[in-house]
Amino acid sequence: MPPLTVLPAPRAHGLGLALGLCALAAIAAGIAARDTALLPVLAVALALGAAFVLLDYGFTGGFRAFLAEGDGRVLGATFIVPAVAALVVLPVGALVPGYQRWVAPIGPSMILGAMIFGVGMMIANGCGSGTLVAAGQGARRMLVALPFFCLGGVAGSLVLPAMLDLPGIEIDLVAALGPWGGLAASEAVLAAGAALVLRGRAPPRGKLIAGSVIGALAAAMFLVSGQPWGITMALTVWGARAVAALGVDLSRSAFWSDPWAAGLLAEPLLAMPGTVADLGLMLGALLAAAATGGLRHGVPIGWRGVLGGVAGGLLMGFGGRLSFGCNVGAFLGGAASGSLHGIAWLACVIPGCALGLRLRPFFGLPRD
Repeated sequence: MPPLTVLPAPRAHGLGLALGLCALAAIAAGIAARDTALLPVLAVALALGAAFVLLDYGFTGGFRAFLAEGDGRVLGATFIVPAVAALVVLPVGALVPGYQRWVAPIGPSMILGAMIFGVGMMIANGCGSGTLVAAGQGARRMLVALPFFCLGGVAGSLVLPAMLDLPGIEIDLVAALGPWGGLAASEAVLAAGAALVLRGRAPPRGKLIAGSVIGALAAAMFLVSGQPWGITMALTVWGARAVAALGVDLSRSAFWSDPWAAGLLAEPLLAMPGTVADLGLMLGALLAAAATGGLRHGVPIGWRGVLGGVAGGLLMGFGGRLSFGCNVGAFLGGAASGSLHGIAWLACVIPGCALGLRLRPFFGLPRD
C-alpha cells in the first residue's frame, strides 16, 4: 500500500486532470476579462507544454550526452528548432510593423551568464522550459527549483545594468544582409553549428521531428504575441513581485527604475504575454501528463535533490537574466531573429554544463 501522502496512480492522474482544467478555466477567464488578444498566446503555450510531454522533448539531455559520452546527435538535432522558427520569425520580424526580433550584444554579461546558466541546468536537471514543463508534471525537484529560478532572476536583474556597461558587440545578420540574406545566413550558421556538433553522425529522426514541431509552435507563439518566445523574463517578474510584497523597494535599482521594467511590475500579471505563456506551458504539460498517466509527483528527491533544485534554480535564474534568456529566449529567440548572440549563447553554455556535470553526483544525479 502506498504512503498516505501519495494517491494511487489512476486517482492521482484524474485529480491532476481535474485540477488542471479548473486552473485553465480560471486563467482563461482572467485573461478574457482583461485582454482577449492574449487567449491565442495561452492556446499556443498549452500546445507547447503538451508537445514537450507527448514528444518527450527537452534541451538538457542533449548537452549531457554530448559532454559525458561524446554523442552529439541529440544536441545536433536541437538546431532544427530555431531553424524552423527562423523561417517565420526573421522575415516577419524584419518586415512587418508591430513585430520585434531579439538582438542582444555578445559581451561579458552574455558569456558569463550563459556559463552560469549551464552549471545550474546540469545540477537542476532541466533548463528554463524544462523547469516549467517538469513542474507541470509534478516533478518535485522542479517544484523546488522554480521559485528559486524566479529569485535568481531578480538577483541577476540587479547586476545586469553594470554588466551591460562593459564592452560588447551586436551582430545582426538582418541589419548586415537584409531580411532574406539574413535568413539565408542564419540558416547556414545553424547548419554549420549542427554539423560541428554531430561530427558526421546522423541525428535521431524522432528528435528532428519533435524539434520541428517545437520550432513551428515557437513560430506560432511569435505570430500571436508579436515577439519571440521567451521564458525567463516572466519568471524574473514573478520573483520581483514576491520580493516587493515582502517590503523590498526595487524601484531604486537601475533595472527596475527603467520605465519598461517598472511597467512590468505595475501591470496585472495576466496582462503580460510572458506570464500567460509560462502558465500555459505548465498547464499544457500538466494536462498532457495527467491524460497519459505521466505525472511525476510520486518520485522522491531526497535532501540532495532539494539542494540541487535550490542551487540550480538560483544559478539558472541569475545566469539567464545576465545572458538574456535560456535555451528558449537566448538560443532559440536569438538565432531565429538573426542575432548571433543566440549561437554564441549555446557555445558559452557548454563549458558551464561541463562544470555542472562534475557537480551532479553531489546533488544526487548521475554524471551521464
